[in-house]
Amino acid sequence: MVLAQAAVSVEPADPRSQQAKQILSPLSLTLTEQRIAVIGANGSGKSTLLRLLNGLVVPSSGTVHVNGRGTHNEVSAVRRSVGFVFTDPLSQLVMPTPQEDVELSLRRRKLSKADRRNKARSILADYGLDHLAESSIYELSGGERQLTALATVLAVEPDILVLDEPSTLLDLRNTRMLMERLATLPQQVIMSTHDLSLAATFDRLLVIDHGSLAYDGEPETGIALYRELAG
Repeated sequence: MVLAQAAVSVEPADPRSQQAKQILSPLSLTLTEQRIAVIGANGSGKSTLLRLLNGLVVPSSGTVHVNGRGTHNEVSAVRRSVGFVFTDPLSQLVMPTPQEDVELSLRRRKLSKADRRNKARSILADYGLDHLAESSIYELSGGERQLTALATVLAVEPDILVLDEPSTLLDLRNTRMLMERLATLPQQVIMSTHDLSLAATFDRLLVIDHGSLAYDGEPETGIALYRELAG
């Protein structure tokens, strides 16, 4: 469960300017549903909202709590609870191969080297990636990279999974493959997306418009509002 009462501003780059730029207006949210979608135009503040949830962004005012822990003073514990998947998997796959990336993630669990290796191979097999375990990350397709990033994040079994437009770089087949995998997860899933048909399948929808929460509720009404805002 996530509790957020926060706003985000940045100081002006030009010291002659006296006004900070507000990226996300003050909002108050309690996120408890199993599947929550976030939609909005590019630059609306969606990514900033998601990054608040695991401490990648610190609020300028207010607080964010995840399962009772605050991102302002317990960020390490929060990040253990909240797995974050970026739009571009190459932003987070830091090792040469899927095997090594999952093993790196598993170091948190203090397993022996042999146990880490076996566990990583088992996780990759569960995602249908075991035959690519020793392949270069750069030889994988976009869908295979995104599944590898997902496997790496979920290897440490977070309580909540946050995804920032994970299907943006994927074709239809790989998008379907990713979404089928997400549908089987026990974790709470909070995801931003431009795919309105996908957003319509979620339990709850947030619409972010020009840094403000424009809608919070069931998806059908929120999608209709978003279409009006976009028009």
